[in-house]
Amino acid sequence: MDRADRTEFFGSQVGGESVISYSYTDMPWKLMMWDVKYFFTFAWALPWVLWPLRPCDGDHFDELSSTWDNLLCIGIHSVLIVMQTFFVLTLPLALLLPAWMVILWWGVFFSVNWLLCLGLNGNTITFHSDPKYAPALDEHAHEQWIFLNGVAVGETWLKSNINRLALTFKRPIIGVHNRTTGVIFDVVECLIQRNFGYATSDIRLAYKIIKEKLYNPRYSKVVFILHSQGGIEGGLVLDWLLQELPQDLLAKLEVYTFGNASNHFNNPHRHVDSQEAENKLPRTDTLIPTTITEVPLTNSPIETRSLASRRRLSNGSGYSFEANGRVPTLTTKESDMSRATAYTVPASDRAIAHVEHYAHTTDFVALWGILHFVTNERASPEMPRYIGRVFSRTSARGGHQFCQHYLNGMFPLARNAKGEFIGCAERNEFMSSIVEVAKKGAEKDNLREAVDSNWSLIELAGRKGSIVKGEVAVHGSFHEDDEINDGNVRVKDLSRLWQYRNGRSPPDLPRELRRVTLE
Repeated sequence: MDRADRTEFFGSQVGGESVISYSYTDMPWKLMMWDVKYFFTFAWALPWVLWPLRPCDGDHFDELSSTWDNLLCIGIHSVLIVMQTFFVLTLPLALLLPAWMVILWWGVFFSVNWLLCLGLNGNTITFHSDPKYAPALDEHAHEQWIFLNGVAVGETWLKSNINRLALTFKRPIIGVHNRTTGVIFDVVECLIQRNFGYATSDIRLAYKIIKEKLYNPRYSKVVFILHSQGGIEGGLVLDWLLQELPQDLLAKLEVYTFGNASNHFNNPHRHVDSQEAENKLPRTDTLIPTTITEVPLTNSPIETRSLASRRRLSNGSGYSFEANGRVPTLTTKESDMSRATAYTVPASDRAIAHVEHYAHTTDFVALWGILHFVTNERASPEMPRYIGRVFSRTSARGGHQFCQHYLNGMFPLARNAKGEFIGCAERNEFMSSIVEVAKKGAEKDNLREAVDSNWSLIELAGRKGSIVKGEVAVHGSFHEDDEINDGNVRVKDLSRLWQYRNGRSPPDLPRELRRVTLE
């Protein structure tokens, strides 16, 4: 593995009662000013929106591969960039020219722009993945997967995105189309959406679809995947859902983002006790388990549900997870704590079941969005909350395109003897990369979940492990097909989304875990 390839892990930020000055709750003009400033601050990374151009190891799925459909999309976008740049540069002339001339010029420009974008977008706003990549299966009938795309994506690229997801996770995918108006105008739309909270038609449709799926008793799980500008739009959808839906319905929802462009991501605790407990939790290794019993992955949702209700998960430091009726407990020896405590483990007490973010450190959109708001040390007490566990990857192939850069680098495809894609590869550099516990950002202000709040992910990945003095390490037995046994925790041990590959399902522990001391 290239030594420059590394992955930092950020535990989710902790919610709080403070109303902070630089947040989505502030005055829109002030937010816009900051966004414009940081746009130019991170402008050095703009080439990585497209770079690297190769490899295109996802073949026709890749946005920049040399297919006729892709070349047509790239050609139309090139024309739109030139047109829109010229339009923006000539805007000051509107103050000097007669009104009729300005109206005529703008009318012609927007008509041509609309026609070109119509060639990219088509007439439909919702799409479904091709069944040949993932036919509907009975074992996944209780799930609904939904995708919301990012900047500059027309019909061709959206279809590639959802088909690529379907092939990777072996589930049918609904694509809600965030239609493009050209790269420059899409960026302007991003500024308006994330600073003024403006909900476009695709945001409203995504909200409607997700709300209907959550209320439908047929579904026990709704997975929402977001990319780029889709992170802004999906964040607005979540804000609406958090305002309106009952907590038990929100518990069905899981959210995964890539190159997220939003300036906040909400997912509050369900109970104030758990929030207060998380804020009091020491950021040391004194409360971190040292050995966790293996829990195998399963393809069966029935086995997944029953597994969590019948297994006892223990370790050598006095902690144990045990399904004891409806509420299992996490116990600690009295010697490990100076006084008795009892509180809900915060990681299991969020309104939304699971939130994970994946980002490249050279991706302009991620730098301008999620990584700025998660890692800015100077401004961390004033920044908006950005809830969710973050995997920040430094890599030579760290661009912004969804299929070509993110999925190919993090969930690459495997081929059969004929060279045909058959699903997600079982091993790759990113998932096998050693996790570094990130120190940047809100750690010093006690605003992140402690490392042990994420420990159950290692357990659910079927690994045994330990964390010593804040460093992440794995010890003990591994799956038979795992060739790596060097005592380090890797991305695949913490990534929940990875456990869905090729039709698998991660076993879920009951949400109501309580930590108590033994008398």
